[in-house]
Amino acid sequence: MAEHPIKGLMETAMNSIKEMVDVNTIVGNAVNAPDGTVIIPISKVSFGFGAGGSEFGERSQIAPEANANFGGGSGGGATIEPVAFMVVGQGQIRLMPIDKTPSPVEDIIDRVPFLVEKAIEIFKKKEAKKEKKDEKKRKG
Repeated sequence: MAEHPIKGLMETAMNSIKEMVDVNTIVGNAVNAPDGTVIIPISKVSFGFGAGGSEFGERSQIAPEANANFGGGSGGGATIEPVAFMVVGQGQIRLMPIDKTPSPVEDIIDRVPFLVEKAIEIFKKKEAKKEKKDEKKRKG
């Protein structure tokens, strides 16, 4: 029996991930400072992938040996997020985490969409109340 097309999609996706995954991706290459201190970046790496396919219809006209028409695809993604630096020097080893707390300005910018939605809701409520008052005036 012929190899199923989904197997090729999965193998391609897995091989691509294997090429991306490297110990140097998580624990980066050491950087030597002029004073002899060694700085090593440390990152968090996340990978994800998916593959899928569907068989439909009768035998393929293009590949008569196949049992059915096949359509499929695969995709993946990766994120690399720096989390800390290991500093080795002057007889010490220190782990210096990267501060990820947002600044007050970033916090305000992140809240803008929420505040705009709230403002729109308030204006809509006021408009609805005004329309009800106007309707009562017309009827009364």
